[in-house]
Amino acid sequence: MDLNSDFAQRVVQGAHEAAWTASPLPGVERRMLDRIGAEVARATSIVRYAANSHFDRHVHGGGEEILVMEGVFSDERGDYPAGSYLRNPPGSSHAPFSRAGCTLFVKLWQFAPDDMQPVRIDTASAAWHAGLVAGLTVMPLHEHDGVSTALVRWAPHTRFSAHTHPGGEEILVLEGVFRDEDGDYPAGTWLRSPRGSRHTPYTGAEGALIYVKVGAIGANFMRLPAQTAAPKSASQAP
Repeated sequence: MDLNSDFAQRVVQGAHEAAWTASPLPGVERRMLDRIGAEVARATSIVRYAANSHFDRHVHGGGEEILVMEGVFSDERGDYPAGSYLRNPPGSSHAPFSRAGCTLFVKLWQFAPDDMQPVRIDTASAAWHAGLVAGLTVMPLHEHDGVSTALVRWAPHTRFSAHTHPGGEEILVLEGVFRDEDGDYPAGTWLRSPRGSRHTPYTGAEGALIYVKVGAIGANFMRLPAQTAAPKSASQAP
């Protein structure tokens, strides 16, 4: 399956524009944002666990990145409430579940081959740092080989100067409304801009909180294995 697989193109996906589709196990659904591959795929998705749903134990051959957006996500290592940021490196495994239900932002097969450090951050208690302009605060989440991931909080009526992203940019709007000269992007909007893209972002009266990743377009990620379709037992989860 190929979905938004041309990384030279800008993509804007509204909060409710993608349909929920079933995963291999009942109670776990996903909104696919981009995807290359069958059940084992280089993928970016919004994933929803119903209450008391689970996924079988599985291995993440290319790594897994998770931001818990709502509810509590769990595995055998612990419980991760909304705001938790997790990185499970290539070769790691777990058996995830949710007792009360949860919604996640998930990225699969988007790790560099030598990015092997597990990450667990509770963004509810992690430190914020001053940004490059007044009204902007930043919480770094991860950086490796030129790819940087952070949460960025925009106070109301904050404006950033025009700038270019040599390695592209990916944004998920978590709260408020993020804006640039091309449009307004309310909470739930996912944007992916290609290498060399340029914009002048700002916020209005609502302010915004965004997840942002820069430098990932064209980065040296692990390659997917040759495949046709993976059986449920071999699934990498959503």
